[in-house]
Amino acid sequence: MATSDIENDLIPYVEFADNANERTPCVLVLDCSGSMRGEPIKQLNAGLKALEQELKDDIDASSRVQLLIIKAFGKDEAVISSDWVDAMNFEAPTMEASGLTPLGKAMELALKKIEEQKCRYDSWGITSKRPWIFLISDGEPTDYDWEIVAKKCIAAQNNKKVVIHAVGTQGANLDKLAKFSTISPKRLTGLKFTEFFLWLSRSVSCVSRAAPNAPDLIEDTGEWDEE
Repeated sequence: MATSDIENDLIPYVEFADNANERTPCVLVLDCSGSMRGEPIKQLNAGLKALEQELKDDIDASSRVQLLIIKAFGKDEAVISSDWVDAMNFEAPTMEASGLTPLGKAMELALKKIEEQKCRYDSWGITSKRPWIFLISDGEPTDYDWEIVAKKCIAAQNNKKVVIHAVGTQGANLDKLAKFSTISPKRLTGLKFTEFFLWLSRSVSCVSRAAPNAPDLIEDTGEWDEE
């Protein structure tokens, strides 16, 4: 294992040693395909910066929420743009748009990373809330086996391992996005990424402070949801 890999693997352990709070893990799966070029990717990046600041300004969320960001782009590529980190140390990555929309591969990676992090929590005696995955896309899956992964996502939700929310921007195929979640997908109004990420910050903050076994708390989506 390379030195940089060892250093990166130590990051969550340092955070757990310094901060034993219960965690609320949240994965953002972001469609960064070519159709997001121009104003859409610009607004997405602005929204991520707003999310960073909002979570850092929230004393509870900054030490309890953990974030991981996965980028779906290219022909069949899903990469981690920001690995697991406490919100207080989160720095919003800058996304670039290119290629197709391999959402299946990205969601499969999200499920894998959640399982790995749950094992880390357990090994360090860290309690955690049910993980959230937010899938945000302006199109539809282009990888050939995405429906197989979608079924895995539904199974994970039915087994109460994760909560998945799908959000489609203008042009997204909501029928296909719906196959990834037991919760009906939402449609983003225009390019209101900042409003969405501010809502997301408030929502995960509420969940991170909720009593054990409390239901998932989602605030009103009216500021960004197209009814």
